[in-house]
Amino acid sequence: MSDREGVTPVGESDIFLKFNDELSGAAKVDRSILLIGERGTGKELAARKLHYLSKRWENPLITVNCAALPPSLIETELFGHEKGAFTGATASHKGRFEEAEGGTLFLDEIGLIPLEVQEKILRVVEYGTFSKVGASDDISVDVRIIGATNADMKQLVREGKFKEDLLDRLSFEVLFLPPLRERGEDIMHLASYFASRMAAECGKEGFAFFSPEVIEELHSYDWPGNVRELKNVVERAVYRSKTDEIFEIELDPFQNPYAKKIEEEQKIIEDEIKDDSTIIKLDCENLSSFNDNRKLIEITYLRCALEKSGNNQRESATLLGLSYDQFRGLFRKYKKEL
Repeated sequence: MSDREGVTPVGESDIFLKFNDELSGAAKVDRSILLIGERGTGKELAARKLHYLSKRWENPLITVNCAALPPSLIETELFGHEKGAFTGATASHKGRFEEAEGGTLFLDEIGLIPLEVQEKILRVVEYGTFSKVGASDDISVDVRIIGATNADMKQLVREGKFKEDLLDRLSFEVLFLPPLRERGEDIMHLASYFASRMAAECGKEGFAFFSPEVIEELHSYDWPGNVRELKNVVERAVYRSKTDEIFEIELDPFQNPYAKKIEEEQKIIEDEIKDDSTIIKLDCENLSSFNDNRKLIEITYLRCALEKSGNNQRESATLLGLSYDQFRGLFRKYKKEL
């Protein structure tokens, strides 16, 4: 069973073992199943397990990621088309339902399927027949459908985005995948599993393990991206580490390492401006002094930013939180005073 979603069945927590028992039981009943879970919880891996534990395991498992297809192409992707059905259709094309004959069709992100395509899927579920795009003859198929989503399907029905009849027929069994934050001790089982695999991939001789501080950080984090996010965090830490023990992890790889420096410099400028004797105290009783005070404040900020940046106007704009065009406008306005 390949690990296409970047997750693994490793786990010993009660909630994970309970889910796997439910999954194994549902696999043996030849009915449609709906998998619901947050991103990164392993919905595709669960679908593969449902297939390979079922009596259909020797027949095809066909996967369609509905989120990766434009709505206009989902119908031809699922049901195929005849030659000449539309511009560019130079030959007849099999759809995924035909390819999955006797096996399982896994529809990932099923909540994104357009309503008109849902009508045709409902016909397949009810009668086991469909017609290709551009064809008049029906084709009979024997396919088990497994759907997966992280959406609230009942809410989609209320909003008129998903057919209630189809949802009823797809939800013979609804299985909720447990998020990683609820799986307790599984976090370190998974982290160790990913660390050992990454160490081997990087050609490191020792076994990667975690410092007590990192273990605490792994346990205290909420893991919104679930197992997939944990895998990325651990593998990144292992390949960066110069030792077998992992002392540091980076939870957010998009954190700008230079942002803190900019923030610190902005604070220095603000502190300098507060102490600058050229700044007059604002007199709320004398409101007519508004324009004079504003001019003085703008000039002082410009001077401090230019001094801090070594007269680099783009950097000065960044320090002041302005666009370059905004800074240039102020600079031209007060050029003589600067």
